[in-house]
Amino acid sequence: MTVHLVVNPTAGGGRAGKQLPSVVAQVRRTFAQQPVRVHRATSVEHARQCLRDAIDTRHDDDVLIVMGGDGMMHLGLNTVAGTEIGLGMIPAGSGDDLCRGLGIPVGDTEAALDLLAGEPRPVDLMQVGQHWVGSIVASGFDARVNLRANRMRFPRGRLQYPVAVAAELATFRPLQYRLTIDGGQVREFEAMLVAVGNTTSFGGGLKICPEAEPDDGLLDLTIIHPVSRRTLVGIFPKIYSGSFTHLDVVEQLRCREVVLDGALPDDGSTTPTPLTVMGDGEELGPTPRTITCRPGALRVFAPLSTPG
Repeated sequence: MTVHLVVNPTAGGGRAGKQLPSVVAQVRRTFAQQPVRVHRATSVEHARQCLRDAIDTRHDDDVLIVMGGDGMMHLGLNTVAGTEIGLGMIPAGSGDDLCRGLGIPVGDTEAALDLLAGEPRPVDLMQVGQHWVGSIVASGFDARVNLRANRMRFPRGRLQYPVAVAAELATFRPLQYRLTIDGGQVREFEAMLVAVGNTTSFGGGLKICPEAEPDDGLLDLTIIHPVSRRTLVGIFPKIYSGSFTHLDVVEQLRCREVVLDGALPDDGSTTPTPLTVMGDGEELGPTPRTITCRPGALRVFAPLSTPG
């Protein structure tokens, strides 16, 4: 067995780098008789290369640990999905939604590290083409906000998402959707967003799919039907607590697979502009996209039950 720790030292405004010495020390204590190799990523592409190198000569009893924000977690699960390699996640970012959805303590590095002493737990993932997604696939207002936040230089951290919400509201109009659910039911409608969840949240704690469970073999779909911009502003604070689902404009579904297609509002052009799909906060490309639940596709060091 070899234990690989891949870290983004700049995550959380540099918090990950400051915590790294104590994290390495605890990992070495947990895996006392095993070699521990530490990889410090200097960029997204370097992180990908570090992860590829870590499992290049993989053995099924190897352990991969990633430390950073949601972007690093996304890279980690895409590296080991479908294998027997256990994935450890040490949250050190500004959002940490995937860790939160898996029940991994956020804001308590020592408690997250304690999970490494146990056995990895099988959880579901969403497969979107060549991509694996652990938390939320976004496609509407949520995706537009996500894209805007990713491109913002200021502010940094948790304030990015609320600021991006306010900016996107200024021009947003309902989007055109076409969903094919479990290969049969086809629905066409306008909506503010359609979110597909394996876990509960995105955007630093927005519980857009509050009932999602990462090991039930199902996708959770949340649809917010057309509302005024003022009403949408009023809904967003309720998403943080998950208390928005009782509203008449909110619809929730469960399925095993959905083909998500859609377009931006008609601007008079002959060819509609497809929606942009985001997964775990990363851009996955334009619609249409087939999203499939893959039960047990990831083995992760996480609690056996996920907090509600």
